[in-house]
Order: sequence, then C-alpha cells, then structure tokens
Amino acid sequence: MASLTIIDIAKICGVGVTTVSRAINNHPDISEETKAMIMKVVKENNYVPNNNARNLKRTASKTIAVLIKGINNPFFIRMIDLFEKGIQQKKYSFILHRVYEHQDEIDVANELIKEKKLKGIIFLGGYLSHSKEKLEKLTVPYVLCTVGLSSEFDNYNYSYVSIDDYAESYKMVDYLCKQGHQRIAIISASMRDRSIGQLRYLGYKQALEDHGIALDEQLIRPMKSHLESYSMENGYAVTKEMIDEGIDFSAIYAISDSMAIGASKALLEAGISIPEQCAVAGFDGLDMAYYYHPSITTIEQPIAEMAEEAIKIIFDLIHKKVTHVQKKFPAELKERSSTAIRKK
Repeated sequence: MASLTIIDIAKICGVGVTTVSRAINNHPDISEETKAMIMKVVKENNYVPNNNARNLKRTASKTIAVLIKGINNPFFIRMIDLFEKGIQQKKYSFILHRVYEHQDEIDVANELIKEKKLKGIIFLGGYLSHSKEKLEKLTVPYVLCTVGLSSEFDNYNYSYVSIDDYAESYKMVDYLCKQGHQRIAIISASMRDRSIGQLRYLGYKQALEDHGIALDEQLIRPMKSHLESYSMENGYAVTKEMIDEGIDFSAIYAISDSMAIGASKALLEAGISIPEQCAVAGFDGLDMAYYYHPSITTIEQPIAEMAEEAIKIIFDLIHKKVTHVQKKFPAELKERSSTAIRKK
C-alpha cells in the first residue's frame, strides 16, 4: 500500500504514532510483544519505511525528525500526517519523536541528532524560552512550527511558522464584546506561561480594555495543572468549578477547542443553555469543534498551509537556499452556533 503512513499503521494497531515510530526504529523503550504486533502489520500492508535504525547507522542519513510536545492534542494529528507525506515525497526519512512536558527539547534534539544523524528538525508544539547560546548548540537546521516563543526571541536568528496568537485571540474577544458580552470568562494557560498561552491571554486582556471592560480576576481561570493541558477534561473541570462557585459570566472563551468542548459539556450538564444563557468560543479550528452540538465558534488555523511552509523552509535551510525564514499566517474567525448576537 504505497500511500500508507505511520498514522495509518498506528490506527490499525490501536497504538500511538510514537509507539509505531519506536517499533520501526528499533527503540528499546517498547515491549517485544507490541513491537512484534506493529512489525507484523507493517509487513502485511507492504509498508516499507526508509528510516529503520539499521540503515541510519550504516549510511549517511537523509532523515528529518519532528519533535512534538503535546502529542495528545488533536490539533497536531493532521499536521503530523502532512509532515510525514511531505518529507517522504522529498525522498527523506521521517521520524516522529515525543518530547514530554518536563523534558528540555534542545537536549532531546541534540541526543537525537547524534543517534540518528539527522539532517533537520521541525519542532512542533510546546514553547521555547531558551537562551540564544543554547539554541546555537543545535548543529542542524531547524524550524519552529506552532511553537510558543517568549518575547526575548525577537532579535534571535531562527526560522518559524505560526499565526499571531495575540492578534487572533484579540479578534475572538473583540467579537464577543461586540455581541454585547460584558462578563467573559477565559480558560487560559498558567499565568507563569511565557508562550502561546500568555499571548492568547494578553489578546483577551487588551480586547476587554479596548471595550472599556474592567478585568475581573474571578473570570481568569487557568487550566488545571494536574490534568492534561488544553484537554476537554481540563475545560470541563475548570467550567464546573466556576459553576459550582456561582461565578457570573455570559460567555466562556477557552484558548483551545478541546477545552471549549469540555466547557460546553459542563454548562449543558448544569442546565445552562448554549448560546442563550452562555456563549462558548474556542481556538484552533478542530473538526470536532464543528461537529460538536452546538458547533463551536473558533479561530481556525490554516494547518495545511503551515505544514507545507514548514517543510519548504526546512529543505531550503538544508540546501542553504535561505538563512532564516519567519512566516506568520492569518487565521479565520469561524462564527458558529455556540455564540449568538446579543443586544447591548
């Protein structure tokens, strides 16, 4: 099956894409039983990856790794598929490697460069707040894709593909204010966050200020640190807590669609109708936000265009056609049935 991808193999086996990647690359951090099951499916489906560990050790590798933080975030699933297909079309091998929340992605990248003789790296998700000196320790070209960046990165020489999280978040809250909402709760990242979460919060804060709405600390609700970040479970827990506390709000803006869906479930369980009693808005443009009932108003990120651009940049960097490329894409506010016009 020529078009089979690593995601297809994962679905057939009922495991995660990183588990498939570990099996194919003969990684020790996987049980022999799981490895055997995956390799049996690989063989039965005539999927012959060109990034197996034996070839990587024997030859000068033509391999690009995608290092991902937040692998359970559904926003990244389609992007991973596009990366794999795009990289393999260039006759390069593709490795997907998970970076856990507590890990330093630069240290992980440097170990992988040594082990797999990488030609390039795409960092996907998470955020970078490392010093310029630490980034310079990377010995291969790299691109940051949908990675949050602290403000100190402005003068650094690096390549990235993203949206303007501050401006797009402002757009959503401005829209809610124009619907007449005065009490807009936000399900945000931790206030210690220095990346995407911070930018989306600052966009919220500025939009309220521009509409003459005072910031209410009761309506600023960071996601729960003991639950998976940006998840439906987190959105549900935070919203349920607000309801139980009797907090007054007419709209909830969750900084991810997954959390917006969780928030919607908590509202509906409490007998609060959407959007009649409370509007709900999200961020990302996930398919499931559209198919949820009521469909979630969201900021839709151009996933395919961003993935295509990241692949183009990494190969241009490898072939020394460019030095650094910084690309921001516009996103689109998708108005759906979870929000409604309100009279001021």
